Amino acid sequence: MIIKSAEFQCSNTRTDKLPPPVLPEYAFIGRSNVGKSSLINMLVQKKGLAKTSQTPGKTQLINHFLINENWQLVDLPGYGYAKTSRSNRADWQKFISFYLRNRENLQCVFVLIDSRLEPQKIDIEFCSWLGENGLPFQLIFTKADKQSRVKTDQAVAKFRKALLTIFEEVPQHYITSSETQDGRDDILNFINELNRSFSR
Repeated sequence: MIIKSAEFQCSNTRTDKLPPPVLPEYAFIGRSNVGKSSLINMLVQKKGLAKTSQTPGKTQLINHFLINENWQLVDLPGYGYAKTSRSNRADWQKFISFYLRNRENLQCVFVLIDSRLEPQKIDIEFCSWLGENGLPFQLIFTKADKQSRVKTDQAVAKFRKALLTIFEEVPQHYITSSETQDGRDDILNFINELNRSFSR
């Protein structure tokens, strides 16, 4: 897939204010500071489209981006650590879970995992929640350029093994780097295939 255009659409904390559900939509989510904004900017080849920050939990809204005028990329708030009150975090969680369970044009959730870490309980629990709710998801392992391929492969194997204690089959995964653009073509090709089968 060639990215011809990528435009910010809107930010929301209310599901009734989201864009009409007429285009295929793909949500990106992960633990705070997993490199989500950098990955999104790399995918669409537009530096600064998604706001990057050194502060975990910076994304606190559902951000919609219109790509190629025919599909939507959604940047969701990170789960886990964020410098905000517990009640605010609880509100986000309700909002995000409602969005994920009820957004009729949502085609796939991309769950971002830091490839440098041991399997994190919060990531496993989130994947389990997606499975329990029948939501299709794929795994994106980020920051692969920060270590050797052997270490990345070991981390991926450990995470997949952890998921196999919950799932009979583990979803497809991608190994990515925002610096080297590894994984970009594979992710966009997957989205392109789903776009073709999307019925309006």
